[in-house]
Amino acid sequence: MNSDSTFEIFLVCAPGLETVLLEEVVEKGFAAPAPGPGGVTISGGWPEVWRANLELRGATRVLVRIGQFMAFHLAQLDKRARKFPWGEVLRADVPVKVQVTCKASKIYHAGAATQRIETALRESHGITVSAEAELVIKVRIHDNTVTISLDTSGEALHKRGHKEAVGKAPMRENLAALFLRQCGYDGTGPVLDPMCGSGTFLIEAAEIAAGLKPGRSRSFTFENLASFDPARWEEMRSTAPGTPPENRFFGSDRDAGAIRMSSANAARAGVAEWISFACHGAGEVMPPEGPPGLVIVNPPYGARIGNKKLLYPLYGTLGQTLLSRFRGWRVGLVTSEPPLAKATGLPWQPQGAPVAHGGMKIWLWQTPVLR
Repeated sequence: MNSDSTFEIFLVCAPGLETVLLEEVVEKGFAAPAPGPGGVTISGGWPEVWRANLELRGATRVLVRIGQFMAFHLAQLDKRARKFPWGEVLRADVPVKVQVTCKASKIYHAGAATQRIETALRESHGITVSAEAELVIKVRIHDNTVTISLDTSGEALHKRGHKEAVGKAPMRENLAALFLRQCGYDGTGPVLDPMCGSGTFLIEAAEIAAGLKPGRSRSFTFENLASFDPARWEEMRSTAPGTPPENRFFGSDRDAGAIRMSSANAARAGVAEWISFACHGAGEVMPPEGPPGLVIVNPPYGARIGNKKLLYPLYGTLGQTLLSRFRGWRVGLVTSEPPLAKATGLPWQPQGAPVAHGGMKIWLWQTPVLR
């Protein structure tokens, strides 16, 4: 599997957002995109793997399917795992971790299957196996078919490398990017968040407008593979971005600590000069001068922070403020509680599909242009 080989690449995303990620994948020009449960499959070689990690805002991980074979019992798994061309992809000096799942197969004991594959890696190719390794080999045994994939990302892709400070229940960057896309944000027009927390929506919006690549500041596990080409990667990563106009992004929060946090995060991301932050409650927010745009907000749900009953007045105040002051704007609101969304009194469009997030379901609620 050299840099010119073509194989199947699976782009993982939060369940419920597969079609939104598909839009981004198509927009970025990846080959043969097809949505499926939990993500989007594309076809490509190692440069496409690197580019997907570098450029896709909505993906959680990039998995590469490096091979497949049949195995009906552990002895057969052992034999075929030893013959597998691990050395074409893995380096002997880079430790790996093996994760196995079994379903509807004669090999049903994942622990025993893991032991066989780990032994094959050590004895056939001298590869070190470690439970703490960043590079993960994912083995799925389903209907007696053994599918071998590599996690080429390492840390989840929502970790852009800029956000050191986070609040109690932060919005993940990849979810924020896909919700912005769902709201029709394409990098043009102002974006305002009246409960900005750690600033995720605004930082993502500013980066999109500036043409900044989300993975530009971090490392990936594919850099430790035998197939990695440092020169091609550096060329891919060093493309110069555009520059958006100043002050197109506006954030506020009643918590002064949140404003300090979001300002610091924006500075680390290199977009602070384009975002204006202010410390006040959601009821005091005013539309900025200039054309209308998008208000997007992730208020407390009560599931992790506080008491749900105490949140109804907060949502009500937010809705009244937006209805009275933000004519011409569109609104996107994320919550796990449909009754709280309805308490705003905003003219919501029909409720969309739920999105799995942190063990619960959340929804993006959207309005048409407010009149």
